[in-house]
Amino acid sequence: MNRKNIIKKHLPFYFNPINTRLMKLDLIKEEIIKHINAGNSLEALYRKDTNLFQRAFNDVYQDIKGSETAMVWHERLNFKGEGISIRKKDDFIFISLLSIVSGIIANVPNFFSLIPDDFFQKNIGFVVFPILMVFFLRKQPFSIKNILFPVISILLSALFINLFPNSIASDTFILACIHLPIFLWAVLGYVFIEGDLSFYQMKIDFLRYNGNLVVMTAILLLSGALFSGITIGLFSLIGFDIIEFYMEHIAIWGLAAIPVVASYLVQHNPQLVNNISPVIARIFTPIVFITLLVFSSAMMFAKENIYHDRNFLIIFNALLLGVMAIILFSATETSRSIDKKINYLFLFGISMLTIVLNGIALSAILFRLTEFGITPNRVAVLGTNLLVFINLLLVAHKLFLVIKGRADVQKVEHAITLFIPLFGIWAAFVTFILPLLFCFK
Repeated sequence: MNRKNIIKKHLPFYFNPINTRLMKLDLIKEEIIKHINAGNSLEALYRKDTNLFQRAFNDVYQDIKGSETAMVWHERLNFKGEGISIRKKDDFIFISLLSIVSGIIANVPNFFSLIPDDFFQKNIGFVVFPILMVFFLRKQPFSIKNILFPVISILLSALFINLFPNSIASDTFILACIHLPIFLWAVLGYVFIEGDLSFYQMKIDFLRYNGNLVVMTAILLLSGALFSGITIGLFSLIGFDIIEFYMEHIAIWGLAAIPVVASYLVQHNPQLVNNISPVIARIFTPIVFITLLVFSSAMMFAKENIYHDRNFLIIFNALLLGVMAIILFSATETSRSIDKKINYLFLFGISMLTIVLNGIALSAILFRLTEFGITPNRVAVLGTNLLVFINLLLVAHKLFLVIKGRADVQKVEHAITLFIPLFGIWAAFVTFILPLLFCFK
């Protein structure tokens, strides 16, 4: 039988996906045994196909279990985590109490017949951040220094924003409401790092915590929305319309509890999101780069003029801040991913595009300042853009050095964390000082 007939005879076998995978499994088994006997690393083989590698390794483990390397890999591949857990009864009580307190704050408009929109415009930050501060303070040794600053910050902030004069038609009031949560977020960061501003690794951990918190919060929100939809639907089947009651008396308690519950899950069950966040960063980094590239090109043909259209400038700046947040999140998560080089290239591209766009925004702000004069909005936006612009320049420079192999990843992380206190200080200035400078107008 010639070669052509042999290939024709066995063609169905080779093109059967099941047979092909079995052949690949056998090859991986042979490679594992060969690597173990030669004392070589299995990491590269593992990363080619993790699922097939695990199956192959477990199949041949009895033949190689005398090797110390094989024993370590067996423990790694077959370790069973604890899963989602609340480790102590005290933790359950503590989280429950914090959730109740958060729910009480969120229900203040219902308790005192206040207008919800007005209340939450001023106090939305107090539903979340003081509770999270207490959550992290509990894990730290008692210290007056660690407690005094957050307590004073919360009390003064609550008094200031709720006693703000001329709050209905005041630009400084709106700016204070926008920047107050940012200031409280910075205070939360101070609590998280235990007041040690010089320890940059804790700042990186804080940024990672924020990214993981967003992921876990999104999961809990989707789960809660699904549960709410099913509950409301079930009652509607038997003729009860509970939407209004459910939203006012049940959903608001659940929404208020989500940040602290998500924080507990992130801190005490890190396996839930530790592998998700780097994957999200790897997926969205190239997508954001392409989007920014297309957006930058489309701006040249846009009808709206950023120099004369105030609303367009405001939206544009909000988008830039969003992109900046994505860069910070992606940069901190990329350091834990496998394909770092390509991700750093994309991040460098995003940083450069954002620097260009931020430069355009800065020129538009300066144009409006010279043409129309100084206002609270222009001062606030100018300061924010300058901070973002300088931070982006530093991050882009460090990314360039990392790509060239002239710096390590820690330099990028240090450039990112350097500006966290500065953003908090600027938010405090816009919230508390700017209204005084402009007489609360």
